[in-house]
Amino acid sequence: MQDGRAEPPKGTLYRRVAADLREAIAAGEYGSGGRLPAESALAERYGVSRGTIRQALGALRADGLVTSRRGTRRVVLGTARVQSFAELVSFTHWARSLGEEPGGRVERVERRPADVREREQLRLEPGAEVVLVLRVRTLSGRPVMVERSLYPLWVGELVARIPPDAVSHTEPLQEHGVVFADADHTIDLVVADADDARLLGCEAGDALLRERRRSTDPAGTPVEWSEDRYLPGTVAFTVHNSIATSALARRHRRSD
Repeated sequence: MQDGRAEPPKGTLYRRVAADLREAIAAGEYGSGGRLPAESALAERYGVSRGTIRQALGALRADGLVTSRRGTRRVVLGTARVQSFAELVSFTHWARSLGEEPGGRVERVERRPADVREREQLRLEPGAEVVLVLRVRTLSGRPVMVERSLYPLWVGELVARIPPDAVSHTEPLQEHGVVFADADHTIDLVVADADDARLLGCEAGDALLRERRRSTDPAGTPVEWSEDRYLPGTVAFTVHNSIATSALARRHRRSD
């Protein structure tokens, strides 16, 4: 990184190193279970201090891409793109953080009466209407996720006016005062249906990673109930917990 140009602020150096290593890991250059070069070798390669390298490795560790053990060469845990919970409400924000070009295309917008479960999730009165938006999301032109977002009518009418090929729905909604402040997430597996197969290029019945999310505004009012279905190997999720607090719950799902 020392090529005669003005040095970037120190706080950005480790991010640049982390982004470059993240890209190499995603490309499979080290392989799952392989080892990164030693800190000293990485410092020499990038022309930065070992402290900067440790910061970069810390960012990769937080993403779940490498082991956390210091003093040894870090082991690569996997090559799937990692999406932290802080970025789950915005696919666009997450994709850009990885250096990918996010994309989206609306396939269907449907306004209809909410059923019992939808009213419960969005806290709606009987007879209330909702807007369902079916959208395929892409990373650098490759379809990776099908998004089914359900909105209360007042939010859905705003979404319906967004251009079908808009990269982000979250950003224009925020410009209209719809703020996604909190979200509850449930992650499991689901089999692909006909829409998933058509939009993702997989087979109907294939296993997909599903992330269901209910987002609320600062007042606690639900503004979105979404179900995102990802192709296997395209995304990973990380959870941070501590002795003080934890947002992760483990539940047993009975087969009956």
